[in-house]
Amino acid sequence: MRETSVLIVGAGPSGLATATCLTKLSIPYILLEREDCFASLWKKKTYDRLHLHLPKQFSELPHMKIPSNCPKYISKNDFIEYLDNYVVHFGIKPLYRRLVISANFDEKVNKWRVITQKVKVKEDKEVKEENDEEEIEFVGRFLVVASGETSDVYCPEIEGLSSYKGKVLHSTEYKSGVGYENKSVLVVGAGNSAFEIALDLANHSAHTSIVVRNPVHILSRGMVHIALFLLKYLRLKTVDKLLITLSKIVYGDLTKYGMRRPIEGPYYLKESFGKYPIIDVGTFSKIKTGEIEILPVAITSIKGNEVLFKDGKSYAFDVIIFATGFRRSTFKWLKGDEYLLNEDGIPKPDFPNHWKGKNGLYCVGLARRGLYGAAMDAQNISNDIKLNL
Repeated sequence: MRETSVLIVGAGPSGLATATCLTKLSIPYILLEREDCFASLWKKKTYDRLHLHLPKQFSELPHMKIPSNCPKYISKNDFIEYLDNYVVHFGIKPLYRRLVISANFDEKVNKWRVITQKVKVKEDKEVKEENDEEEIEFVGRFLVVASGETSDVYCPEIEGLSSYKGKVLHSTEYKSGVGYENKSVLVVGAGNSAFEIALDLANHSAHTSIVVRNPVHILSRGMVHIALFLLKYLRLKTVDKLLITLSKIVYGDLTKYGMRRPIEGPYYLKESFGKYPIIDVGTFSKIKTGEIEILPVAITSIKGNEVLFKDGKSYAFDVIIFATGFRRSTFKWLKGDEYLLNEDGIPKPDFPNHWKGKNGLYCVGLARRGLYGAAMDAQNISNDIKLNL
């Protein structure tokens, strides 16, 4: 058993930010990470062309700015270098390959008991390590859930998928369009990853299609930047109306290309349901020219290389890429919390009170406000812990 003041689960940017804020206040902590590195999503599971969608000042972690020589919208590699320097500068030393299997609040001692298993990471899967400690217990007065919105990859169950003869991968396995030239590729999903992967494929001469079943908002980076400024002074509803008007002016009638806009505004959907707008970095121009085809109906089944759709049509594809997002894993191990997190691992309390639970339980980076929100959460949590020590 190992004991400390604060236990942090997850060494992504949210966990690193929390560790730094605690360090600044001289509060002892232990940072537990199931992978063999920090920020594993960024280092292992992102595509090469990825850039942050927001200007760099909105992506900084507490107490350390992103270097001024980095571009306004920094690349994946620049951000990873920033995180590497961040960890070294603040002396953050996560305990790696520690899979949390349970976390319970012990009312007798007023502390959290966290049980972990040591795992080896093989092909991005967790495998219990043989001839190693079965379990290690960690005890802390406070517990911070920093396992993030992107914990476990999700792929839908589709009839016949197991018999598909082409290549199938999740977006976390995709790196670049190199090697996909002249192949017919289906991207399943209507989020930013799907649209950016489709653009990358089209730029590498792949015959690319995207399944977009539900209505989507498409915004430019400039529109998002304007929205972040206006939200400081105007109601969300007012900002949403402006964004929809601007989007209609810039992108026109989406139904021409097989897409629809939601009735609700982009930031209302983001705040209420975690549905992010598409931030266009060039994909829409490829859709307009027909280099990327939108398929607006659901997949019903797969037979051989043929993918069958709800409208009765079918198409042959060499590759299927599921950009279908993630599921939270918190429900698997967090026990006894009925106040802070719901079954999907999202905070029940509304912003700005989303980060604090009961009995010394906190969550960071789950407010659907990106890295900027995670930085605010980390600072709020560390200050609150300092007051309650």
